[in-house]
This record gives sequence, structure tokens and C-alpha cells, in this order.
Amino acid sequence: MKSAATIMRQGLFDVAMVLAFWLVATAALAQIPIAAAQWQKELTKHAQAEYGINAPIANFAAQIHQESGWRANARSPVGALGMTQFMPATANWISKLFPSELGDNDPSNPEWSIRALVKYNKFLENRVRHATDKCERLAFAMAGYNGGEGWVRKRQALSPAPAICFGVTCLINPGIKPSNQKENAHYTTRILHEVTPRYVKAGWGLSAC
Repeated sequence: MKSAATIMRQGLFDVAMVLAFWLVATAALAQIPIAAAQWQKELTKHAQAEYGINAPIANFAAQIHQESGWRANARSPVGALGMTQFMPATANWISKLFPSELGDNDPSNPEWSIRALVKYNKFLENRVRHATDKCERLAFAMAGYNGGEGWVRKRQALSPAPAICFGVTCLINPGIKPSNQKENAHYTTRILHEVTPRYVKAGWGLSAC
């Protein structure tokens, strides 16, 4: 039989563990825009519809965080629109590719933006020619989302290790402006390695990495 002192120590330990978990989650939430919370269920629904129950929801949340900070009215200097920053030409193309899901073609609508982001990532991921694991596959897909699938394939053609994005293939400049290359190379690293852990700790679900 456990002594009263042992039971008390165990109780204090359990309280300390709960408090530590709460502090970690609270710190993560402090780094997530308040606007994100209202779209968590929407993102979860569409991510699981495309990827199944183990969808990398935290990765997609981090991508939206990177794209717009969850601002539905975001507009880039080059004309990208909405929460997931689709260029008008890309929005028009993907709305025709998936007319039943995206035919309304409304990047300024957060619901459309979230559907389109998940659908486009899945489309690109299915077309990745080389990848060592699901994290690298998603990294290549997101690099294509940011800079174009064609440039990803050109990087792979020039790479000594075409199945590895991080630290190898995605650092190769395939012939674009140095500023664009810097943005694209940093894009996947920031989303998957820097921002995603905030969303995982805050209870947004799984990461592919």
C-alpha cells in the first residue's frame, strides 16, 4: 500500500505535468493569430477529406500562417489574393481543374481558399517524382505551390539527390531571380520546421515531418 507521502508526491507530479503541458500549449497559442481558431474545423474537414484521418493538418495551418497570417483580405504586391494567396491565373486554372469543389473561383472567400490550398497541395504531392519520405514529398509539393511545379522539376533534374528537398534540391537555383530562389528555398523550411511545431503543440493535429 502506498504511503500518504507517496500519494501526495504522485499527485503533485501529476499536477506539475498538467501545468507544464498547459504552459507549452499556451505559449504555442500565443504565436498563432487569433483569426486562425475560427477556421480550424474547416481546415480539418478538407484536409481529412483529401488525406484521410491522419492528414497533416498542422502543416497546412502553418502554410496559411506563412501565406497570409490568416487574413482573408490579404493581397500581395504581385496580386496574390486571399488567405492562401492564389494568383488570379492559378485560381482560374484550379477552379476549372476541380469544378465540383472549386468552380466558384473566389480566392477572397476563406472557405474557398482553404479548400483550394488543400486540393492544390494534394495535386502537387501526387505529381512529385522523387521523395525519400512523406515529409520530403510534402516539401516538394509546397515548393511547387510557392514557386511553380516546373521549377521544382528543374531543380530535381540538376540535383545530386533529387529525392531530398531540405538542404539539397530546394537550395538549387534553376534559373530564377536570386530573391525568388531565396524565398522559395526558405518557404518550406519555415513552414514545416519552424511554424508547424506551434500548431502541433496547440493541438491542431499531425505533421508530416
